Amino acid sequence: MKKKYSFPYLKMIFCLMIILISTNSFSQDLMKDPKAKSEFWQHVQFGGGFGLGFGTGYTDISLSPNAIYNFNNYFSAGIGLQGSYVNVKNNFSSIIYGASMVTLINPIEEIQLSVELEQVRVNRTIEGIPNTIKDNFWNTGLFFGAGYRSDNFTVGFRYNVLHDSKKGVYNDALMPFVRFYF
Repeated sequence: MKKKYSFPYLKMIFCLMIILISTNSFSQDLMKDPKAKSEFWQHVQFGGGFGLGFGTGYTDISLSPNAIYNFNNYFSAGIGLQGSYVNVKNNFSSIIYGASMVTLINPIEEIQLSVELEQVRVNRTIEGIPNTIKDNFWNTGLFFGAGYRSDNFTVGFRYNVLHDSKKGVYNDALMPFVRFYF
């Protein structure tokens, strides 16, 4: 003879199963590896550039760390800092520091297009006879660039559409760049 289960009994078993499944699913979420990177940091890359140049009476030191966030394989955006020191003994010296924002677009894997907005403070001294010129100003650059990309390394050219040959940091509006991220 078959035993029939009453409706409240089945309801209680069903609720108990739902609670056990829910608890197990929830506990799986809590037991993630605490050493694993969060989803955000898995998309962040760090990089930048540095330069050293020395000669007789000449020193040039520059550092520009950057961080970008990869939204997908085609689009990234980030920020950077930069600083440089140049000194030509008894002739010229400058200290430049500032920040930048960059947007990177990769229409195909090997090509990288970029838009960079740069704001730097320039403090320079030009020693001359009879007068020494001290010049301190802010310089804004808006660069459009294109380069060849291989993995985390890109080499190319960028053009400063705000270039002012009379009062600027750079001698020319068109300049090469090397970019790398880890």
